[in-house]
Amino acid sequence: MPKRIAAFGEVMMRLQVPGVELLSQSSVLNYSFSGTGVNIASALSRFGHAGYLVTRLPNGPLGDAAAAYLRKLGIGADFVQRGGSYLGMYFLENGFGVRPSRVTYTNRLESSFNTAPEGTYDWEGIAASVDAAHFCGITLAMNDGVRGHMLAMAQAVKKRGGAVVFDCNYRPSLWGERGYLAARPHYERMLELADIVLMNEKDAMLTLGMNTEKETREDRLKALIPAVADKFAIRVIAGTHRDIHADNSHSLRGFIYKGGQFAFSRRLTFSVHDRIGAGDAFASGIIHGELEGFPPERSVNFAAAAGMLAHTVAGDTPMASEAEVFRAIDSRIGDVER
Repeated sequence: MPKRIAAFGEVMMRLQVPGVELLSQSSVLNYSFSGTGVNIASALSRFGHAGYLVTRLPNGPLGDAAAAYLRKLGIGADFVQRGGSYLGMYFLENGFGVRPSRVTYTNRLESSFNTAPEGTYDWEGIAASVDAAHFCGITLAMNDGVRGHMLAMAQAVKKRGGAVVFDCNYRPSLWGERGYLAARPHYERMLELADIVLMNEKDAMLTLGMNTEKETREDRLKALIPAVADKFAIRVIAGTHRDIHADNSHSLRGFIYKGGQFAFSRRLTFSVHDRIGAGDAFASGIIHGELEGFPPERSVNFAAAAGMLAHTVAGDTPMASEAEVFRAIDSRIGDVER
């Protein structure tokens, strides 16, 4: 049965350098609108749910253009507020070979979303209207005002019995010199409210400061993720391990921890057209599986396939329907290892 999901997050303008040129080389930029909340709400609407974005857009033509883009993605505007003057932006340079892709943020702290005053949103009304809410560590990094909004919404949804989803999504460029130490208390507050969490063993070790004597990536995962689930009473934890190959292809393997047991997806290997937003596609697959009551193995394979497909389209936002994700799972049986 379709559910109603609200994602709290900023809408940003994405300014992309064509091809694999550097920002310093190109005189042309292609723009679109994106953000983690945008990606989650749009992906879940494509899976048959009602996806809403909780955000604040500026007045004027730029805000109008962003609002039109959200409508095109099938995102409900019931909880979109207008006010302020600015939209956050980021520049994207596509990586190639050993050179990684690079994201450079600008004007974010002055954006309409990040300067929204207390009282902008009706948390009780939103919580009464949705079955689940999604929050992101990128948003958590912005400022105390935004963090206050996040906590208020998460607490209201939790009180109403809705599911709270938190994607750790730590970005070192956003937390300043103190980095993980600055982020830790804020992450812990969100984890205490979360039912479904997107993270892996690196988040446990670096952001939460947890330790293990295990040496391999999978052994560390199996040691630390259950400890996180127990400490914060989290129902589901999911994430991915990625390998990048010399030919510019990637391999992805998803995991889910639920009911004291791990389940892993097939290891998918594929060519990459646009990597940005693929983690949101995986997260939306996990959320969809949980909302629909999929068994863990089905959820994690669905999420991994959704993440794979997101690498094949331009732009941040996942574009695959549920049927297309299931077709991708079926078509790659016997062809997932290279």
